[in-house]
Amino acid sequence: MKLYMKQKVFSWGDKFTITDESGETLYYVEGEMFTLGHKLHIYDAQHREVAYVHQKLLSLLAKFFVTVDGREEAEVVREISLLHPKYVVKGPDWEAKGDILGHDYNIHKGSEVIAAVHWKWMAWGDTYEIDVADPANEVLALATVLTIDAVNFDINSSESAAHANPTPPPQQ
Repeated sequence: MKLYMKQKVFSWGDKFTITDESGETLYYVEGEMFTLGHKLHIYDAQHREVAYVHQKLLSLLAKFFVTVDGREEAEVVREISLLHPKYVVKGPDWEAKGDILGHDYNIHKGSEVIAAVHWKWMAWGDTYEIDVADPANEVLALATVLTIDAVNFDINSSESAAHANPTPPPQQ
């Protein structure tokens, strides 16, 4: 099943709408504002919370916890890698590999592809196409993609800040 995750451009905080191929809204995502770390609530079309994602603070590497239907289902951890970022999803034992910074990657378990993620360049705001192989994995795959997007946002923000405020040269 293909999901389309579109970020709302003119909104405070993280807000996404997730639709199916026909454009029908399946999920809404709302981030909490003014919090330490990312906190995202995933709601179904009837506005019932189906998942909650929150960031663990004071962690060397990015680490998030995913709760689905009131149960902690996964821990998403960014691992150190020389060439490309890699994420491990502890719980279901998934990995996300590929061009993650380019938003083109797969989430897989062994050789089985759980979801294929592609960034669409067709509209304002981030738009992702998420092709989930098994509908039973839909919410957890969506939460994993949201987690990776949050980490990428933090990386891009810190890089932008470093370029905007470069360290002045030493005075002689």
